[in-house]
Amino acid sequence: MNKYKKPSVTTDIFIFDEDFNFILIKRKNNPFKNYWALPGGFVDYGETVESAAIREAKEETSIDVELKDLVNVYSNPDRDSRGHTISITYTAKGDFNERKANDDAIDIGIFSAEKLDEINIAFDHNKIIKDCLNIVKNEK
Repeated sequence: MNKYKKPSVTTDIFIFDEDFNFILIKRKNNPFKNYWALPGGFVDYGETVESAAIREAKEETSIDVELKDLVNVYSNPDRDSRGHTISITYTAKGDFNERKANDDAIDIGIFSAEKLDEINIAFDHNKIIKDCLNIVKNEK
């Protein structure tokens, strides 16, 4: 048995359109039940982070995505009350018309940067969303 504690690896996906609108899901479960969050989840053993990002986006939003950019790695040990998680975050493109809340999501919405202060956002996703917006706006 391994005596060393290890953090969990997760991925978050910032799915955006040409007008910099983006998808958030409303969480079905705790922590942060009924809060808005980026689609994402845990990387399965033997799975690449990229594959996990594509899978999690599909599971929670029903959208097939194309990953665009690696945004950052978020590793604050206190970012998730369930334990130390490291999130590897990507920007992605996908057809918003395919969206349907699924899996751990009870709702799905399209948001803009101007609406961020008006909604309850889970985890450290407010910071992650702002980082993602900086990347996608600077590429245009």
